[in-house]
Amino acid sequence: MFFCSFYSPLQVVKAIEKAIPIPRVQPIALDGPAREELKAMEAQKVEIDRTAALQVRRELWLGLAYLVVQTAGFMRLTFWELSWDVMEPICFYVTSMYFMAGYTFFLRTKKEPSFEGFFESRFAAKQKRLMHARDFDLRRYDELRRACGLPVVRTPTSPCRPSSSSSLSSTQESHCHSYCHCQ
Repeated sequence: MFFCSFYSPLQVVKAIEKAIPIPRVQPIALDGPAREELKAMEAQKVEIDRTAALQVRRELWLGLAYLVVQTAGFMRLTFWELSWDVMEPICFYVTSMYFMAGYTFFLRTKKEPSFEGFFESRFAAKQKRLMHARDFDLRRYDELRRACGLPVVRTPTSPCRPSSSSSLSSTQESHCHSYCHCQ
């Protein structure tokens, strides 16, 4: 004879809790001093992120200016000073060097050698440097987020990627930068 029993969802949850203990952390009160400290640290982190993004954006514009000047120089050499027969191998070697630079970037950062990958890599480096320069205690920030019941972000976040660490409340709108692909 076949015996079948059904369990209520509450019984299943209790059985799982016994098998896998889940630490229960009570969130800090909304008006507690730790919550105020977290708000101050959030504001400081937003300013650090904004400054880092501005610095990286400046680097990207300088890179564009360099490429424009180089292209104009190659055009001048190709059509006025020298000939295509002379400039073709030079352009080939310059292009090969750019390819090697992209490949080196991939080997060092494990990120796609794209403009977005370069931005994210440089942003993380600038963010880390600014946090150190401004004595931002990332460990304390993570502790406060954990204590307030907010998720802790392990990797530096680019302002181009939406993250749950960007605000304390869901009513606050996310900031869209002109260099991001916001949706």
